[in-house]
Amino acid sequence: MTGHIAPPPTRAVVVEECDNPSSAYFLLPALARLPCPVTRRRFADLPDPAELEGAMVVLARYVPGGWVRLLTAVRPRLSRLVFFMDDDLFDTAASRGAPLHYRFKLWRLAARRRDWLLSQKAEFWVSTPALMEKYAAWGPRLVLPAPLPAEAASPETDTRRIFYHGTASHNPDIRWLFPVMAEVLTKNPRLALEIVGKKAVAALYRPLPRVTVVHPMPWPAYRIFAAAPGRHVGLAPQLDSAFNAARSYTKFCDITRSGAVGVYAAGSACADVVEHEKDGLVVPMQPAAWVAAITRLAGDDGLRTAMLQNARDKLAELSQRAEASHSSLFTEGPEAPEATDA
Repeated sequence: MTGHIAPPPTRAVVVEECDNPSSAYFLLPALARLPCPVTRRRFADLPDPAELEGAMVVLARYVPGGWVRLLTAVRPRLSRLVFFMDDDLFDTAASRGAPLHYRFKLWRLAARRRDWLLSQKAEFWVSTPALMEKYAAWGPRLVLPAPLPAEAASPETDTRRIFYHGTASHNPDIRWLFPVMAEVLTKNPRLALEIVGKKAVAALYRPLPRVTVVHPMPWPAYRIFAAAPGRHVGLAPQLDSAFNAARSYTKFCDITRSGAVGVYAAGSACADVVEHEKDGLVVPMQPAAWVAAITRLAGDDGLRTAMLQNARDKLAELSQRAEASHSSLFTEGPEAPEATDA
């Protein structure tokens, strides 16, 4: 049955912990289609209830306590209530291997709010087919990422910089990558590595030559940082885990926007959009295969130049696909599921 466009809300309110990639890649491009203002509020930035009359409220990944109380009180006056997740935030087992403080945060702000969201008849928006399949009983809608504007190509320098910008949730992948980069950097004095992490990552990679460990930073600062010229090969390793299975292909967007060409894990979401040997290299999670792929890509400037142009063309295609998909988010969909004791 073909859906029809629901009456537009008076405004859309995105509730977010801070400026972040989830909003930038998924929510703000989708909500831009609405013929009403879109505002963004932090956890502690609670509006007067009257301001939410007829509004669409979108919870980006997390449901803070103050908003639970406010939204419970004003739910009958809302146009729509949406919860968006771009990781498997409800299944605590899926984040096994991530730091305990991060897993506790996921439980505190997401997993334990599941039944409340169901009781409030919230809509569920998700970022990947894996999440759609896992939570199919909840009638989720898929939001595709819209790539950020591409930056100018970085100038060539004598050193070729390889980078991996993973957050704390990528710690298992960071550890897996260490022996790979130990071999790459030892054999190739022209190559350098840039990696994001805190003290544990710095301690792990300290023995390797030509490694820069960058402290994690807020999303607005990272967007500027990642756009700086001088990066050549981006890495997106992804071990086979429940948490990684729900990731989207935003790493392809980030790497290409940085003016680099990526090496991506076979079987990952990035591998679904990257064509091997055309707009990146897709290799199995075997250390020898990654050593060979990184060394080859870093050492062949002509190959990277051709692949980078193809990757930028792919980003344009993905942007069009995301834009086309956004209209379906505002048609009437299936009834929200009832709350259960499960």
